[in-house]
Amino acid sequence: MSTLHLSFYSTFTLSSLGLAFHRTHLVSALLCLEGMMLSMYISLSIWPVENQMASSTLMPVLMLTFSACEAGTGLAMLVATTRTHGSDQLHNLNLLQC
Repeated sequence: MSTLHLSFYSTFTLSSLGLAFHRTHLVSALLCLEGMMLSMYISLSIWPVENQMASSTLMPVLMLTFSACEAGTGLAMLVATTRTHGSDQLHNLNLLQC
């Protein structure tokens, strides 16, 4: 395993651990999700170059599109919860009260 692969795997693992253990604010959860998407995008961009495959070069573009949609939806949820609940702390959110 090269150091490049190790850095991508560790970035994804640390972002998922941050998402699992530090869920106090919605902003921190969104940043962890963006870190996961960024590591997946970079690894999908480098994978066809390493394998000399031209057929899978569209996958990073699709991944980037879904990542942008996820970021926009997350920011819309952040604005909506801040307006209705007054803060972005996740312990204030209760799905049963919606």
